[in-house]
Amino acid sequence: MSAHASGSSCGNVVTVSGSAASSSSHVGQEKAGRSLAGSKYVKLNVGGTLHYTTVQTLSKEDSLLRSICDGSTEVTIDSEGWMVLDRCGRHFSLVLNFLRDGTVPLPESTRELEEVLKEAQYYRLQGLVQHCLSTLQKQRDVCRGCHIPMITSAKEEQRMIATCRKPVVKLQNNRGNNKYSYTSNSDDNLLKNIELFDKLGLRFNGRVLFIKDVLGDEICCWSFYGEGRKIAEVCCTSIVYATEKKQTKVEFPEARIFEETLNILIYENGRGLGGMALLETGGVLSPGVGQSEEEGAGVGGGDRRVRRIHVRRHIMHDERGHGQQTVYKD
Repeated sequence: MSAHASGSSCGNVVTVSGSAASSSSHVGQEKAGRSLAGSKYVKLNVGGTLHYTTVQTLSKEDSLLRSICDGSTEVTIDSEGWMVLDRCGRHFSLVLNFLRDGTVPLPESTRELEEVLKEAQYYRLQGLVQHCLSTLQKQRDVCRGCHIPMITSAKEEQRMIATCRKPVVKLQNNRGNNKYSYTSNSDDNLLKNIELFDKLGLRFNGRVLFIKDVLGDEICCWSFYGEGRKIAEVCCTSIVYATEKKQTKVEFPEARIFEETLNILIYENGRGLGGMALLETGGVLSPGVGQSEEEGAGVGGGDRRVRRIHVRRHIMHDERGHGQQTVYKD
């Protein structure tokens, strides 16, 4: 019998060539159990791929393969003694390895994993079936995890915000965009802003789209979007006019950021217009200390306003000084 052998660590695996297939045209129906009586080895032709294994391996689990070996299931045997199984042989080596070892590495591809699952179900290998199902579930859990898109261009950002049906929170974080030195607490506050962004992303995962921009002009700035337009902005940086030099200061307005995140939840599921009226009657949109209103940008901007909250503007002292009077300059 002429055949093309393919190297495999799982036993002798042979792929039948055209001439081999034609020479195996004489087949007969037999009870596999009678043909395997007193035999130690088994020759399997699975979809044109030949496998040479033992009866002991095939009989390890209560499965279709065991029933073939004990004769309770009929199988086609060709003239050269190969049992013919009308299945794809692509994953049969994995099936054999599972029977040999009790476990086996599964493909990372979801499509291939589903193919292995179908083969396991066909051969009634419950252990392999459960292994495939648990691995598929883990993959689905990973896919449902919290994913934070990283903005790479202004066009990409506009498209993402305009097409998103959820409220959007963007953190613009670019520590290198600074021509002055930072004050003593700025690095800690910058990290606190990033940590808060991660925590909010986990807490509101599935309800709000969180995106990160590390290429923009702002050192640390939060933007809040609903229905494709900017609703509010919290800028966390200011310039400190020290006695000898200017410094950049980063603040951590945790309560304000959390409040604005809760505010944009009214834009969930197209509830934006009703929620907007509710906010207006509640006075949340009225500019207060450190707030200003400007015309909204984005889809449906019109005469709607954007809350811009600056934690501090320009400060006429060094934060490390003692007892100086703070003067705010707008």
